[in-house]
Amino acid sequence: MNFLHALILSGVEGITEFLPVSSTGHLVLTASLLSISQTDFVKSFEIVIQLGAILAVVFLYRNTLIRSPKIWKPLFAAFLPTSVIGFLLYATIKRSLLGNTAVTVAALGFGGVILVALELWGKGMEKKGTIDRLSWNRAVYIGLAQALSVVPGVSRAAATIVGGLAVGLSRSEAVVFSFLLAIPTMIAASALDMAKSSFLFTPREWWLLTTGFIGAFLTALITVRIFTQFVKNHSLVVFGVYRIVVALLFWFVYR
Repeated sequence: MNFLHALILSGVEGITEFLPVSSTGHLVLTASLLSISQTDFVKSFEIVIQLGAILAVVFLYRNTLIRSPKIWKPLFAAFLPTSVIGFLLYATIKRSLLGNTAVTVAALGFGGVILVALELWGKGMEKKGTIDRLSWNRAVYIGLAQALSVVPGVSRAAATIVGGLAVGLSRSEAVVFSFLLAIPTMIAASALDMAKSSFLFTPREWWLLTTGFIGAFLTALITVRIFTQFVKNHSLVVFGVYRIVVALLFWFVYR
């Protein structure tokens, strides 16, 4: 991996982390297109640069987090299932799932079909639930949905948004909850990976991580602002169709 690769991957991460299209899936497929070998460092890089994107959410929603303590309880409840599953399956995820193009493409396409089907099926049935009224058990259901995103290509954002819609949140509230839930989830995932790797990176690798962190932060700032405005007046069908198209392209053209 070189610094141009780091910039490209960080841009992909910042744009796709909060969209229901799977940031991990896009990172895996982008690395494949750039012929970047899936070494342990590259896998760590793909996890750690998510912190840059998460910092953008902390920055944008800092007032919400400080002034609305009622949202902390559902966030904690939703975080628990993913944290437990992620910790228990860490070795399997990193060894067998991350970097697996076939699994990524399949999950990307299948997830796109589900997203389109749910949006069309629920058309005209928009819920009006809010995050501050989200009960503990419904938050856990969202967390269980998010846990499915340990499979690259599923999309953490898509899973949590769909989970939020399923328990009664409005589309805009489900999107915001997905943003906020990413904070503890991605911080924990990055911290676990850094601890497992014992921080044994070379000076050059630390510079690559820093480059990726900054790039992901800047692109995520722009993406989150645009996406929050988009979902106020549009469904998520376009993202489902996009996932299906990308999956078909990789399956038939690049396999």
